Amino acid sequence: MGCFPVNRDVIYAHSLEGRSELGWQPLCDHLHAVADLAGAHGKKFGAAKAATLAGLLHDLGKYSGAFQRRLQAPAGDKVDHSTAGAQEAPRLTNSPDDRLMAEVIAHTIAGHHAGLPDSVGELDVRLKKRIEPLAAVWREEIAPDASGLRPVAFRWEKDKAAYQFAFLGRMLFSCLVDGDFRNTEDFYCKAEGRLVDRAWPQLPIVVDELIVRFDRHMANKQATAEDTPVNRLRHEVLAHVRDKAGEPRGLFTLTVPTGGGKTLASLAFALDHAKKYGLERIVYAIPFTSIIDQTAEIFRSVLGEGIVLEHHSSIEEQRIDDEEREHKREANKKLKLAMEDWAAPVVVTTNVQLFESLYANRPSRCRRLHNLANSIIVLDEAQTIPLHVLRPCLAALDELARNYGASIVLCTATQPAVRQSDDFKGGLPLAIERELAPDPTRLHRALRRVRLEHVGDRSDDELIEELGETAQGLVIVNSRAHALALYRKAGQTGLDGVVHLTTRQYAAHRRRILADVRERLKSGVSCRLIATSLVEAGVDLDFPRVWRAEAGLDQIAQAAGRCNREGRRPREDSRVCVFRSTEFMPPREIAQLAGDMGRMMGKHADLLSPEAMRDYFGEVYWRKGDGLDRDNVLEAWKLSRRSDGRGLAPSFDYRKVADNFRLIESGLAPVIIVRDEAVQGVLAALRNGLPPGAAARQLQSFIVQVPPKARDLLIDSGHVRFIDGLTNEFAVLVSDGLYVEETGLLWENAEFLTIEQSMV
Repeated sequence: MGCFPVNRDVIYAHSLEGRSELGWQPLCDHLHAVADLAGAHGKKFGAAKAATLAGLLHDLGKYSGAFQRRLQAPAGDKVDHSTAGAQEAPRLTNSPDDRLMAEVIAHTIAGHHAGLPDSVGELDVRLKKRIEPLAAVWREEIAPDASGLRPVAFRWEKDKAAYQFAFLGRMLFSCLVDGDFRNTEDFYCKAEGRLVDRAWPQLPIVVDELIVRFDRHMANKQATAEDTPVNRLRHEVLAHVRDKAGEPRGLFTLTVPTGGGKTLASLAFALDHAKKYGLERIVYAIPFTSIIDQTAEIFRSVLGEGIVLEHHSSIEEQRIDDEEREHKREANKKLKLAMEDWAAPVVVTTNVQLFESLYANRPSRCRRLHNLANSIIVLDEAQTIPLHVLRPCLAALDELARNYGASIVLCTATQPAVRQSDDFKGGLPLAIERELAPDPTRLHRALRRVRLEHVGDRSDDELIEELGETAQGLVIVNSRAHALALYRKAGQTGLDGVVHLTTRQYAAHRRRILADVRERLKSGVSCRLIATSLVEAGVDLDFPRVWRAEAGLDQIAQAAGRCNREGRRPREDSRVCVFRSTEFMPPREIAQLAGDMGRMMGKHADLLSPEAMRDYFGEVYWRKGDGLDRDNVLEAWKLSRRSDGRGLAPSFDYRKVADNFRLIESGLAPVIIVRDEAVQGVLAALRNGLPPGAAARQLQSFIVQVPPKARDLLIDSGHVRFIDGLTNEFAVLVSDGLYVEETGLLWENAEFLTIEQSMV
């Protein structure tokens, strides 16, 4: 669409500093372009009209004289240009249904810079605010149509309607802010003579080739694999899962014991399912940042380069937070925002990124959400969704499957009991009936490879003595502090082949350690690994014996998956010993889960069976009760009858929920470790103009996450410094002595090292 011809001066959306108005962007061009982009995004879930209206009205306030004067003098006071469109949207409607939708849209317009507002105390104030009159020509230039806004194909449920409308509002917000970002970026890049290549291959176009690549990879893999019972079962699982790809879109489970080939089987299902239904992308969500790069690398080795996007950058998230808190809303600042919009055909991300984005209110986090529509979302290790947010997370997955054309696969070795029932009102409706694996109970029996024992109390000295009885063994404990203490004590006893693996080490370093461990295991040389729980998910290791500190039954099962993984040893000789540490108490939540596991011991002879797992999760969910939605997220969305009797009015707590919804409760802060040439090169490029977003992604494998107070101490004592000119963005370790090859970053030594340096 273009501007309507009018005999007057042009009204502008964006200016160019130091250039005449001839090169500026006309406001009507911007509004129509954003409306077209937003409408195209909204069309995927039947909301094209609503998204288009949001795009047309989002910058309506720029038709004011105050804003046009500010474009002439950018240093002047900021001008509220989003309230006008929020006020106008409901005025354009005639029916109660359209009025409700228009108020949902008003949230998106009012928040398209500062974030989705709460209905009460924020939006209601904005809707009553007196604003400067607008140039009357706006009606002629944009001619908005506010009829028929409600998606007609949605499956609405009376008791969930408020949640569904609020969810739709966030998805419309995503359509709007992504369209706004893209058009603004396009205008400034063209004005500056720069090209920004944001194009990715489209999955429906390349999916046939990706399936060919997958088949070729599996053929090569199977040609060199040993003919073992485990490998035969993996082949059976893969074939069975692929046969299910034609099932109707919706909710699925994939329950396969650890080592049964879940990762590649789920990728195969996703590719075949995407081809069948023309799905636009595959989103693979992983519980831990420690294994995201490993999974992304596996997918790249199968599918090739330029297909897979991994997104988990803590530095980038912090930088966006800083920019938005400071309200740096100018268009040229937008060019510095490198938050991915998940437009790649295959996205590998974290549960934190996925679910916190689904309940976020900031443009940078919500921008990607529309790309979840018409996609397939695979949750690896689905049982690791934190309990305090379980019901909101399941509600979001259910809504994506119900009304946004998404298919969801809960992929795990220990399937949680998340089926909706009288005892679990917040569960998923079809989570058990839609199983992709061939008879999970039979698979479990066929893949039983270990003997699980509860050995009671163990001191660190006793653990080390038992570890010394085997040349190759793995000990998994519940904290970094315990792992470090146990490693140090093992070293003091002279035990050989002891290796330490912890998130004190940066990811690239951990990969080198794991490669060395795998080589030792393969060669049969001494290898005694002491690790935290990071080794339990997505890390392929095969030890003859494992010790695991008491934890939840699902974690015990994950630990058991690191023992006799390939089934080459007798089951009776492959011992997984669960112990209770006498020196390090487990965190409170883990202690409670260990208690739930203990209650299963008297009820099930085989604690690793699917039946025991369902019983265990049922016990956990019953105990937690309302704690499965601790912050009452699902109660934050309400519809009430209007005082004039004309339909319903929304009361949504977008900002309050976004402020409180966190998967990981204890925040950590990133520190960049400069021990690899690759890091030095990225930092040098960053100082020379490499976009911060690109640098953040390249540095992800060289970060250690530390407690914020510990990082503050490192900064105050001069051991960590921010890169000049990039305030509070890139914290770099400058005291190399604090990072020890065997133990990682010892931030506890910061104060001691400062004193030592001052004495020198």
